Amino acid sequence: MMDKKLLSILVCPVSKAPLVFKKESQELVCSASGLAYPIRDGIPIMLKSEARLLTSDEKLKKNPIN
Repeated sequence: MMDKKLLSILVCPVSKAPLVFKKESQELVCSASGLAYPIRDGIPIMLKSEARLLTSDEKLKKNPIN
């Protein structure tokens, strides 16, 4: 589980936008930069080199056109 207080102060290191915790994938997701940062052993890894790019399907789920 991600600490709500910690989540409220963390931002994406690339875009400085807020992050959303995705429990199922244990990631912090930034829709602004299109990056997902892993959480390992309860520790967010906030390095661009460790982040993965969101797939186009994941981006569409966050920002539907209709």
